[in-house]
Amino acid sequence: MGDTGSRPPQLRPGRALAHTPGASGSGASHRSDSRPPQTPRGARRPGPDGRLGTTPPVPGRPTFLPGLPGLLALLGFPAALFALITWQVVAHGPLARADERLSRSLVHPDRVSEVLADLGGVPVALPVLAVALGYVALSARAAGQQRWWRAPAVAAVLMAVVPAVIVPLKELVARPGPPVMGPGTGFYPSGHTATAVVAYGSATLLLLPRLRTARARRALLGLCLALNLAVAFGLVRRGYHWPLDVLASWCLCAVLLTASALFLDRSVSRSSRRSSAGTPSPRTGPS
Repeated sequence: MGDTGSRPPQLRPGRALAHTPGASGSGASHRSDSRPPQTPRGARRPGPDGRLGTTPPVPGRPTFLPGLPGLLALLGFPAALFALITWQVVAHGPLARADERLSRSLVHPDRVSEVLADLGGVPVALPVLAVALGYVALSARAAGQQRWWRAPAVAAVLMAVVPAVIVPLKELVARPGPPVMGPGTGFYPSGHTATAVVAYGSATLLLLPRLRTARARRALLGLCLALNLAVAFGLVRRGYHWPLDVLASWCLCAVLLTASALFLDRSVSRSSRRSSAGTPSPRTGPS
């Protein structure tokens, strides 16, 4: 074949891929049946010594999932910030005292702030999530998707987890509220904030994959962010909560939402790998 000893051996004629000059004499590798290669191997670039480069990702492998550093960033940072805020509130440290001074300059009860705060209430946020759950479940079932109920079920369970986590924390920390709320405890963390973040955030995560254009996805994300910022502004402006009550709920719910999204991503990836394994494999044991 004219190859030198330093080059890799060539495949014999008659195999699926032969490194022999093509019909036009171009010298490009081609399939023996004149069809283009069906795997990414044909697009691999040669290395410095003329050998083929790195093997492309295996088809069906979830390359979009974060690795360990990404998981630590997504889950570790908000969890650590929540722990720091909780410690400061319980110990009434300098961060909690600064929070109270900031709140006194921000509180200005009015009708607008009260309406914005109500957007985080169960009577408003829960129906929004219910509509999103129903739409996603019905459309997925109509499309014939397997386990069409899984994503809506995870979002519904996450919403049910919110009071199970927030209420004990309120009792445990027993933080008094701003002066306009009068005597009483149980203001940390903010339940309205947690309801808004999980309800609107879960609805956004469910609807994003069904939007076809980047503009629509950006608009949905912007709407979710605007709703949560409006709720936070209303709660602090009206005097229902200290600013740290809101920030702590954001951190806690960021962990919950991220964990549920990672769970769904990995479940979908496992299903995709199982459904794409239609060719015989030399491995007979469990993967």
